[in-house]
Amino acid sequence: MNADLKPSLSNIRVCWIGNPRYSRPLNPTDNQKWKLLTGLEIQIDVIAFTEGLRARRFHQHAQFWLLPQLPTPILRYGIMLLGGTAIGLWLALRGLRVIVAQSPYEGAIGALVKNLARLFGRRIALVIETHGDFEQVVFQQRQITLKGLYRRVMAISARYGLRHADALRAISAETQRQLQAYAPDKPIVQFMAWTDSTAFTDTPRTKPLSETHDILFAGVLTPLKGVHVLIDAFAQIAAAFPESHLWLVGKPQNPDYAAQLAKQVTATGLNQRVHFVGNVSQRELAAYMGRVRVLVLSSSSEGLGRVLVEAMLCGTPVIGSSVGGIPDVIQNGINGYLFPAGDVDQLAERLRTILDDPAVEKMGEAARTFAGQYFSPDAYADGYRRLLKEAINHA
Repeated sequence: MNADLKPSLSNIRVCWIGNPRYSRPLNPTDNQKWKLLTGLEIQIDVIAFTEGLRARRFHQHAQFWLLPQLPTPILRYGIMLLGGTAIGLWLALRGLRVIVAQSPYEGAIGALVKNLARLFGRRIALVIETHGDFEQVVFQQRQITLKGLYRRVMAISARYGLRHADALRAISAETQRQLQAYAPDKPIVQFMAWTDSTAFTDTPRTKPLSETHDILFAGVLTPLKGVHVLIDAFAQIAAAFPESHLWLVGKPQNPDYAAQLAKQVTATGLNQRVHFVGNVSQRELAAYMGRVRVLVLSSSSEGLGRVLVEAMLCGTPVIGSSVGGIPDVIQNGINGYLFPAGDVDQLAERLRTILDDPAVEKMGEAARTFAGQYFSPDAYADGYRRLLKEAINHA
């Protein structure tokens, strides 16, 4: 059966299950995403978390079933296991056709719902996505008690989910390789994670690249993002570029690490030139991207690095560590530069190169052209169209 032609997706019921937090009303980025996916002519349910401790249910393009955001990951997974399974089975008995689990761990919950629904004569297809290195990332983000046991339970859950999946989704070549190692016989569809691209394409630059020497980081402040590496690299080149400022935009998700970064900045004597901005909206982020010379993503692990594409949509060159999916989007020397993760000297050299480059406007145009070809809302919707058809074909 040709997946491009059959089966029809018209009016089927699809449920996404995962860790995102949603508010009512949806923020503009989430609103655009779910509005776009309704164009597939499917009925959408979303099982996720609210931003507080009170469960909520509401409809905005999709039907949202939001569980309380409990204070620790293990409690959140526990309530998702219980609540997600119960809601998923209830939906299965009312015509649910596909579950889209947003990581292999939620995939285990989807597999449980799929197998329970079979006892009632209901046939459900299961899609499992991965947005990064699901084996290691949690251990790189925070300290884990009983790490060995935690790792074993996670591995069992991931294998159970992937064994029962009907189709898989990767966001980069690296995440695709990881999925293939676990499930070599499953069809995989690869396409980028969602971004509200209009927030970046519709925001005009306020400074030409050639007239600014500012540097931007955007992302949560955790050790995984390697912000300490960027600060050290900036300290190496700060004297040569006295007009440069470093802007750190993002939520201090790891407070201890954020405090260490502040001490690091003080130790370098750069308090007046390194700015901790905090969390901002997509529109505000686009404005920052439109007035800097380069965005840097110095992560030690990264599924793709969506923020790189967002910066390029603004015509801003990028520098990224050569890990995960980052090499998928950075054409070294064309739209940006790569450097070995953790290598302060190499990152400092890349910063010098781009801050001194008289042809930086050409690099910015190459970045904008690449990003426009790499991601678009239409390509995103088409990716899900192909993915859902693959899942139904193989269920």
